[in-house]
Amino acid sequence: MENISLAKIVALAKRRGFIYPGSELYGGVANTYDYGPVGAELLRNIKNLWWEAFVHRREDIVGLEASLISHQEIWKASGHVGGFADALVDCRNCKLRMRADHLLEDFIETLQAELRENPPKTEKISSEELLMALKTAKVEGWSEEKMDEFINVFKIGCPNCSENKGDKWTAVRKFNLLFPVHMGIVEGDQSLAYLRGETAQGMFVNFKNVLESNRVKLPFGIAQLGKSFRNEITPGNSVFRTLEFEQGEIEFFFDPEESDWEELYETWKKDMWEFVTKTIGIKDENLRWRTHSDEERSFYSKRTEDLEYRFPFGFKELWGLAYRTDYDLSQHEKGASKDLKVVDSQTGKKVLPHVIEPAVGINRIFLMALSDAYVEEEGRTVLKLSPKIAPFKAAVFPLLANKPELMQKAREIYKDLSQNYYINFDARGNIGKRYLAQDEIGTPYCITVDFDTLEDDAVTVRDRDTMEQQRIKISELRNFLAQKLV
Repeated sequence: MENISLAKIVALAKRRGFIYPGSELYGGVANTYDYGPVGAELLRNIKNLWWEAFVHRREDIVGLEASLISHQEIWKASGHVGGFADALVDCRNCKLRMRADHLLEDFIETLQAELRENPPKTEKISSEELLMALKTAKVEGWSEEKMDEFINVFKIGCPNCSENKGDKWTAVRKFNLLFPVHMGIVEGDQSLAYLRGETAQGMFVNFKNVLESNRVKLPFGIAQLGKSFRNEITPGNSVFRTLEFEQGEIEFFFDPEESDWEELYETWKKDMWEFVTKTIGIKDENLRWRTHSDEERSFYSKRTEDLEYRFPFGFKELWGLAYRTDYDLSQHEKGASKDLKVVDSQTGKKVLPHVIEPAVGINRIFLMALSDAYVEEEGRTVLKLSPKIAPFKAAVFPLLANKPELMQKAREIYKDLSQNYYINFDARGNIGKRYLAQDEIGTPYCITVDFDTLEDDAVTVRDRDTMEQQRIKISELRNFLAQKLV
């Protein structure tokens, strides 16, 4: 992957209408974004492909659309109210607030090899923990006391100001990430609910409903695609981590006595990899699997791995895969005092299903797609997006906008192709600028109507990636696109 900066990708995204800063007209709201016309199309294409691959093309998975607002007891039972928190630290000088783990991990990335191999002594952090953190640049699972000690020992300065040389940080503190919602007229504990912090809990609390209202049996999955909300501090990497984000999650339920969880796990790894590489069109060399350490992995998970992508700011999690055992259903059994076990109609055996959960951030797929497709070559910037996810499948141009006969023929072609594909029509400026504009939004093919078209009923079709042009009969355009846009 070329060393393309995130700044270039963000500039292109703003210039061409992929992403806008949230509430920009009024000064903005930190860590929120709006998706422009082409961004909305790219995001929708990704979501549609995810749903098609993991719901419509599988007989063992059904879909769900749960409420964004849910009962406070759901989040107490799941552990989110008591334990869903980020460790934050504030600079006393410039008032910057950031996640403590991000401060530490970013600092470790800059350390020289000598200091990594021979670090100073610490009291609260064991030498094994310290060496592992310096090797992996990961401090997940560390207590606030350990992060405080690391900041003090290594004298980590503030990345936002020059005054804080490591001596002007507050103590590391935990902040809950859930967004509270007060329903009704009078605020109080009885009116408290939460915006969902993940889509998963809606699937767990509806497990029995789905089981009893649909002809499904173990093993089967429930899939959900939708918004989640987390009141967290983000490092500013565009839409990688935001307050409001889109998730694609599946809870795959099975009887651990009847199904081999390791076999299921490996099958999910294969399916996830194939979706990213073959459906979304991402290069294999920019992907890797990373296994969570014992300290990092949730206590209820037997195995957790992340499919990571090489973003412009380094390898980061794209898609998590966790074997959550029966933790979630057992928690809701206790919290709601309801039996969530499945009864085998033939043997009468009762079982509380175990769960394997593949969970992906759709916005991260979006940013990955832009990053992987961004190319600068031959005096142009081009997004070499897979045709499956490209906002427009083709663009139709009249060579000259002031020639009614060319405009009419171009409109006829546009109208015909629009019956099957999302097509862009552009008659502004010269043809070269139109090509460059379509290159920057990733349109695979540009179709130009010129004066020869009026004589031979053929058009010039330009390939985005190669810039090669060929003459194709208007009557053959549909078949041409059908063969290319697969």
